[in-house]
Amino acid sequence: MIDGPGATIGERLEDVRRRIAKACAASGRDPGGVLIVAVAKGFGPDIVESAIRAGLSVIGENRVQEAREKIALCSSVARWHMVGRLQTNKAREAAALFEMIHSADSTRLLEALESAMEREGGTRDVLLQVNVAGDAAKAGFSPSDAHRAVEAAGGMPHIRVRGLMTVPPFAPDPEVARRHFAALRGLRDRLAAETGADIPELSMGMSNDFEVAVQEGATMVRLGTVLFGARSAGNSWRRRADPD
Repeated sequence: MIDGPGATIGERLEDVRRRIAKACAASGRDPGGVLIVAVAKGFGPDIVESAIRAGLSVIGENRVQEAREKIALCSSVARWHMVGRLQTNKAREAAALFEMIHSADSTRLLEALESAMEREGGTRDVLLQVNVAGDAAKAGFSPSDAHRAVEAAGGMPHIRVRGLMTVPPFAPDPEVARRHFAALRGLRDRLAAETGADIPELSMGMSNDFEVAVQEGATMVRLGTVLFGARSAGNSWRRRADPD
């Protein structure tokens, strides 16, 4: 593991790719089936540009406004994913800014995204956020409600549910999250079989537990600290307007 303030994003990325490859080897997977979403929350456009030059093509953001400001200043090569909590009143702007929404956590938000894309034209890919742990502090559909959400989205021609996302409770030991990742994979498999939906994606795993997530089938890992280092006053991106 590469750590420390002297490490470059390129060095950190190389180490992350090595760790993903090792996790894939342990589970009989192809590392090419795991997409790294570089979560740039709190980091400015200069650091995002460094990440793009290092070979990261997908940038994740937690807030619509922060993304709006950075997208205007960053290379058009990057693709942007929304990975944080999304309010329904931000759905239209999020649909315009992001290639994929990882955090569709209610039918109301799905309807808002559908309405936004109907006005804009085209379709938008989304993932259903599922609270597999039943954690009261986390958003998301319950596993029992996910089936109805997939079916409801099937009647919305302007959004495409491409898979599921989860955020398990934080634990210092990454093995604690394994059962939650396995539960999300099992839920995805059941939903695909029961509804016939094409939902291949599993967005799960962050800096402290992504290797376990990959072993359990993650197709997208959302990584911030392990790529960019710890956020500090010296590298924090100070947004110029009020928070979302």
